[in-house]
Amino acid sequence: MSRTFITPAKPLIEQEERDAVDRVLLSGMVAQGPEVKAFEEEFGAHLVGGRECVATNSGTSSQHLGMLALGLKPGDEVIVPSFTFAATANSVAVSGATPVFVDVDPETFCMDPVAVKAAVTERTVGIQPVHLYGHPAPMGAIMAIAREHGLWVFEDAAQAHGARLGGVQVGTFGNGAMFSLYPTKNMTSAEGGMTACATGETARKVRLLRNQGMEVQYANEVAGFNNRMTDIHAAIGREQLRKLDGWTARRRQIAARYDAELESVRVPVVREGAEHVYHQYTIRIAGSSGLERDRFRETLREEHQVGSGVYYPTPVHRLPSYGLDLDLPVTEMLSREVLSLPVHPALSDEDVDRVIEAVNTVAKAGA
Repeated sequence: MSRTFITPAKPLIEQEERDAVDRVLLSGMVAQGPEVKAFEEEFGAHLVGGRECVATNSGTSSQHLGMLALGLKPGDEVIVPSFTFAATANSVAVSGATPVFVDVDPETFCMDPVAVKAAVTERTVGIQPVHLYGHPAPMGAIMAIAREHGLWVFEDAAQAHGARLGGVQVGTFGNGAMFSLYPTKNMTSAEGGMTACATGETARKVRLLRNQGMEVQYANEVAGFNNRMTDIHAAIGREQLRKLDGWTARRRQIAARYDAELESVRVPVVREGAEHVYHQYTIRIAGSSGLERDRFRETLREEHQVGSGVYYPTPVHRLPSYGLDLDLPVTEMLSREVLSLPVHPALSDEDVDRVIEAVNTVAKAGA
């Protein structure tokens, strides 16, 4: 008997989101308007301790504009991890600045503070840590380095809605932060991003930059972009925000089962004081080559109907867009070993049973 395929990710769009979109369409005000303003305020209150937030059309836009608002300019350097999605570095590079790639912790997959400290030069202006897969980066050590050298910190929290470190919400440590609202993230607005800002001055600059450089129509103060979020997207995001805590609890419940029941693979580590939100539940096939990991993934899919993802198979510094030859051994190892299992809240208990059985079977067989 054929079994239903278990997808590695699944956006949860329910009737409330559909009703919210209809409400906006019926209002006749579909561009940036009252829904965006309400979403910004609700997001700030719920996820970043009341910091002022600015909604944009994508996470990358929020990232780009946030760093521009902090003063990023051509010739500057920003320290970033190479084990991440390309947007982390791209948002630096498209500003004419240089992303300086550093290695990561092999257990949490987040930026290694020792590597960060060694990468600081006279051209360094900022650090962009990534709370990868939903685990907080080591912000205490990173903020200490930033203070020592007079650098700003901009958090890439694209995958970390609701994560905390020492009880403090991610997105509130640095001078600014970005959250992605892409469909597969822990919550979505169908497409969009949010910039959380430590000061009102930074928030005003982001607002200017997202809207052609103007707050008042036709009174353009700076050269800006069209990076606005629509009220349609904001309405979806507001409904998703109300459901986020319940979805996060389900992700953690699934992760706890994987922690306890998976065998012959390395399960993710959660550092003391960290509250992981499991955008991804990422295991390591220790010692594998990329081809061996890919065979493991293919066997899960073909023989067990269990999907999985590889985030990320090529370190950013080695992508054709950068083409750098750097010595980042942990990043290179992880790119060969990591495999992300389904952890989305749409999974049933029976689905979780199947994932565990499949992974254990494939791992024991040495696929």
